[in-house]
Amino acid sequence: MGKSRARRFRRGPFSPAGPELRRDGESSPDDEPASELLEKLQHPSAEVREFACASISKLLQQKHVIPAFLQRDVVRCLGPLLMDHSLAVRETAAGALRNLSACGGFDVCDDMVTKDIMTPLVALLKEVLLCSLEISLNSITCCLCMSSLEQCHHFLTGLDANQKHREMDKNYIEDIANEAINLLWNVCECNSTAVSIFNKEGCLEAVLHYMKKFSTNVDLAISVANCLQAVTEDNPDLLSSFNASAQQVLEMVMLCPESTMKHVQLRTLIAGTIWNIKDTIPAGSLGSMVNAILKIFSESLAIDAGETIIRMNEAEKNRLKLAVEAETEENMSDVIYNCASSEADDMEQIPKGKVRRENDISDLLPSDKWELKEVTALLMAQQAALEIIVNMCCSEDPSDDEWEELSSSDESDLFMENSYNEGTGLLMSPLCLSDEVNSAFLNNLIPKKILEKTAFPNSVALDICMHNPSWKPLIKKLNVVQCRALTCLHSILLVSDVDCLGGASALQSLAQHLSHLLFSKTELPTDTEFLEAITSALRALLQTMASKNISQCMTPEQLLALCEAGIHSSNASVRVNVVSILGISGSILAKGQDTAETLKMIGKFLLEVAMKESSLVVAGEALDALFDVFADGQEAEKAAVQIKLLPALKEFQPVFKLRIRKEGKGQYSTDQLCVLDNVKMNLRRFIAYQETLGKTPT
Repeated sequence: MGKSRARRFRRGPFSPAGPELRRDGESSPDDEPASELLEKLQHPSAEVREFACASISKLLQQKHVIPAFLQRDVVRCLGPLLMDHSLAVRETAAGALRNLSACGGFDVCDDMVTKDIMTPLVALLKEVLLCSLEISLNSITCCLCMSSLEQCHHFLTGLDANQKHREMDKNYIEDIANEAINLLWNVCECNSTAVSIFNKEGCLEAVLHYMKKFSTNVDLAISVANCLQAVTEDNPDLLSSFNASAQQVLEMVMLCPESTMKHVQLRTLIAGTIWNIKDTIPAGSLGSMVNAILKIFSESLAIDAGETIIRMNEAEKNRLKLAVEAETEENMSDVIYNCASSEADDMEQIPKGKVRRENDISDLLPSDKWELKEVTALLMAQQAALEIIVNMCCSEDPSDDEWEELSSSDESDLFMENSYNEGTGLLMSPLCLSDEVNSAFLNNLIPKKILEKTAFPNSVALDICMHNPSWKPLIKKLNVVQCRALTCLHSILLVSDVDCLGGASALQSLAQHLSHLLFSKTELPTDTEFLEAITSALRALLQTMASKNISQCMTPEQLLALCEAGIHSSNASVRVNVVSILGISGSILAKGQDTAETLKMIGKFLLEVAMKESSLVVAGEALDALFDVFADGQEAEKAAVQIKLLPALKEFQPVFKLRIRKEGKGQYSTDQLCVLDNVKMNLRRFIAYQETLGKTPT
């Protein structure tokens, strides 16, 4: 029913990562019911409250237990603990709420905001910020060292000496901030009221303060970047808060030279945030800023994820081997020391030697799962870059000035090696911005890198992930990146004209590539997300090719095989796409010779879909496809007569009208109903047209 529309990405929920239990030897939290754990949140002992929070945090990662906690008002039980006297309780309470928001999804986040989680959360963020600023002013490098305890009395009131000593073992302020900002990100991602509170309470100052920690705590900075990207999207009320100082913080992160994958992810997220606040950037600086954004995306997408997995997996093996050797050496040393007879002062030297040896090992070796975390960061960076590019290619507000400045012509680098002639290249004006900005898009080789990401993941890397349980989740992330690249390609195809896409040969090369992705294996793909992404890209490509009468590269057999597989998908978008693809290809076949038999198969397929499809949207798309296929041409007329198209449509017309009247209201959006009404009108006209053909002398 018309051209496919560009998809705009909303960043989806998040991964739960509440704090782990800190003590060994405790019973599993699964053994304790929700009510008992919630009761322990009121226990006078901080350690009991902390353990209860940590236990709840772990349980909330299991979706099936969430309703039991919600029924017992877990939000109002945990909320006050964000201001607990114990920093450990604050951190674990924030972690539990973070997991609840992440695993519970949008409805739970809405419920959390309704139950006023934002009040203690905002208070916590402001207090953490105040304490952090006090420590910074006093030039204290250790967050909670002895000289800062009095200055941060609002954090430490009521702690006994043992607890104070324990609080000094880690940087609680930044760890609490990390949990709190992740919770803030989750609820703001899902709830507009939370975003309004973020604006009103001036939370931007607090989160930007922790962005400045990127050089020493990149994990905290990534949490801030995720939160910033969420709260800056479609939030004009926040733009005035991004003054020169705030923008300077973001630019400082973008210019960070660190090359770790976590820093790549951080720069990518900040680039997305700057795109969201582009209206605050002076017009004269917009071109250079977008060039910087696209350069970051280009650098992220240029990294081969498969090769990175192979390299990092080898690094992990080497690290673990060194760790085993070091542990063996240390155990041997302990045996020698324990067996040796020595003086007391000699014995006192043993711990010093042991500490020194442990420090040497920790300096040389990465932390646990460092390599896996690096690969994960890279894949998340590439996913974010592709999603942001999709959003850059579409606009929900046609009044935006920048979307009205269409570019004219530039030259681009190769989209596919050896598939382009000199002169034009792929994607002249995907951003619908100025010539300068579009040139930046092309100069950074964004199109070529997007295409590379549409390929199937490296088979060696997949094998590594398949045989390593802790690395196995990367397979899903690799597939998500591929799907996002296909969606990105779809968006680019929609906003670019044929000449700017590189001409007929380039489009045919692209069509062959997409066909290879679909038909290279013995069975067609069944993954819904992949099917939606690739059929959307293929639909947009075929529309573009058909508009210039460029010959299709898919055989009728391939088309029908794709449609047979896609029409049984549970995803309505996939069904709409395959029906549209069949209509586009059929309309081209109708202009050829000796195609009546193929057109008969296409017509029968589309008729069956129109009459039996449960979704009116898909049924309407099938009718639209029929109109296109049988609109003109002798072969089409011959096929229409043979499949008895006219009587079938005349019989179906009142059924379709009745379905729209009965099912339309409440089940479909206003836009969908308008389109369906248009299909209904076109059905009447098409029947009248077919009737005139029947009366025309042959």
